[in-house]
Amino acid sequence: MNLLLGIAIIVVADALAIGALLFVRRRAPEGSYFSDGDRASGVFGVLATGFAIFAGFVIFLAFTTYDDTRSGAEAEALAVIQQYETAQFLPAPIKDEVTGQLECYGRYVVHQEWPQMESGTAGDTINPWALALFRSLKAAQPKAATEQSAYDKWLDQTSVREEARLDRIHGAVGIIPTSIWIVLFLTGSVVFVYMLFFADSAEMARSQAMLIGSATTVIVATLLAIIALDSPYREGVSSLQPVAMERSLTLLAEARDALGDDSPLPCDDRGVAS
Repeated sequence: MNLLLGIAIIVVADALAIGALLFVRRRAPEGSYFSDGDRASGVFGVLATGFAIFAGFVIFLAFTTYDDTRSGAEAEALAVIQQYETAQFLPAPIKDEVTGQLECYGRYVVHQEWPQMESGTAGDTINPWALALFRSLKAAQPKAATEQSAYDKWLDQTSVREEARLDRIHGAVGIIPTSIWIVLFLTGSVVFVYMLFFADSAEMARSQAMLIGSATTVIVATLLAIIALDSPYREGVSSLQPVAMERSLTLLAEARDALGDDSPLPCDDRGVAS
């Protein structure tokens, strides 16, 4: 989530909460609406603790998926490099074909799939260069021992790359179900409404504002953190970027130069077939 937007949301929420409490405070009796403040504080502690524990578990779940998504992107980028190395031992006609398709695969991830993940639609598409790689390898006829070994290794690395891609796109659609969001906002709202009953006409206005403002800040900031972790590709300070795949593309370009491979790639700079 965008940092400035998050700060603006917190400021607006605090302003609304403080305004609501000060409005209720105008007709509140001295000592708040509760005749037994200690008992009311105890109940509030239960409510606040329940929200904190539930939100903590949700944050743990969201962060775990966020980390798996990031690790998937890095593992996929590493698999592309490893497959490029393995391809050097494949039969000559296939070697030149799949090395170019691998680089196009990486370009497609960076320039086509990443924007799709930011919009939450990556799960509805496939990488066309994965199909191209499959068709190319299917036509291979390894004969030498090194070629056969490279062929087998390539299949293993393809499985690793595909699993890593699934981990990468898994977080693009969000993993927290609607029912959890309902409970989070419901418990947060209950805590907020309960605090309004602590309005005390005898208490200083600034103290009352601090009372509900600080609690509102914590609740809203917690919800914003969960939203950010649940949408790891959306624009913001915690947004995941295709850094690993861009690094792999740089290494592939350097490897092509070192090997003297100047054959044209079957795609443009954005990974679209040419």
